[in-house]
Amino acid sequence: MDFRDVSLTALRVFRAVAEQGTFTAAAVSLGYTQSAVSRQIASIERAAGVKLLERRREGVRLTAVGHLVLRRATAALDQIDSAARELSGLPDQGGTVRVGWVPSVGAALLPRAVAALRTTHPAITVTSREGTTAALVRALRSGGIDLALLSSAPPFRPLDTESPPLVSQPLTERGLRLAVPASHPLARRDYVDIADLRGQRWIAAPPSGEDRLMGVWPGLDERPEIVHTTRDWLAKLSLVAAGCGLTTVGASLAPAAPEGVRILPVRGGPREQRRLVLARLPDPPEEAAVRVAEALRAAAVEEADAPL
Repeated sequence: MDFRDVSLTALRVFRAVAEQGTFTAAAVSLGYTQSAVSRQIASIERAAGVKLLERRREGVRLTAVGHLVLRRATAALDQIDSAARELSGLPDQGGTVRVGWVPSVGAALLPRAVAALRTTHPAITVTSREGTTAALVRALRSGGIDLALLSSAPPFRPLDTESPPLVSQPLTERGLRLAVPASHPLARRDYVDIADLRGQRWIAAPPSGEDRLMGVWPGLDERPEIVHTTRDWLAKLSLVAAGCGLTTVGASLAPAAPEGVRILPVRGGPREQRRLVLARLPDPPEEAAVRVAEALRAAAVEEADAPL
C-alpha cells in the first residue's frame, strides 16, 4: 500500500463519493464527469492495493479499509485547507460549524438556534444543508458536516451499522401529526380518528429507497390516493392550505404551517412517535460545535414547550 503518489484531487473525489453515496452524485457535486470520478477512484484503489468501495445497485459502500482511508484523507484535506487559508491571509475557519438537517425537523428549529447564536456567540458561523437521513449520515462519516439534525421513528435503531457508532442524542420525542385544510370537515374537531383517513387524498414525497411515502399516514390499510408529490415540506403545507389534500407533519415543523392549515393529532391506531436526534462523530467536538449543539438543544426544548 503506497499513497505517496495519490493526488489531492483523488482524495477529494474519494471523500465526495463516500459522502454522496454514488459516483453520479459525487460527479454533480464536484462539477466533474462520471468517467473522471471513476478514474480518480481507480487511482486511489490502485495505490491502496485493495478495494475501498463495494459497488452495489443502490450505490457504493465503504469497505473496512475504505473507512480507514476516508478518516486519513479527511484529516489530511482539512489540514491542507487550513494551511491554504493561513497562507492566503484568511481567518481560520475554526469558528464555522456545518449542520445538516432533514426538512421535517430543521425548517423551523435551525433558524431559531442560529438567531440565538448571533446574540450569544456572534463569532460562530453556521452553514447548513438539507438532505435525507441516509445522505446526512454519510456526510457525517465523510467529514462533510459536523452535526446532523435527524428524525427517527420506532423502533429507534442506530443511525447506521458502521463503527465506531455515531454519537446520537435525542432532543425531543413527540407524536406525528396530520396537516388538514382549515376548510376540511376533519378540521372541525380537536383530533382525527384513524378510521376517518380512509378515502382521503394525500400529498407525499416521491417514494425512494430512503423515504417511502413520506406524507401518508403510516400503516394506512388501503392503497393511498396520492394527488401531489413533492419533497419540500413547506410546499406540502402550502398545498394543504389550498385544500389539495392531507399530509403528515412532525411536531417540529408545525410552527411553520401557513394560514389555512390545522395541525391535529390522530387517534385510534398505533402511536406514531418521532424522535428529534442530534448526531455527530464520536471524536471530541470543537468548541464551536459544542456551542451550536447547545443552541439546538435549547431551541428544541423551547419548541417542545410551545403549544401546537
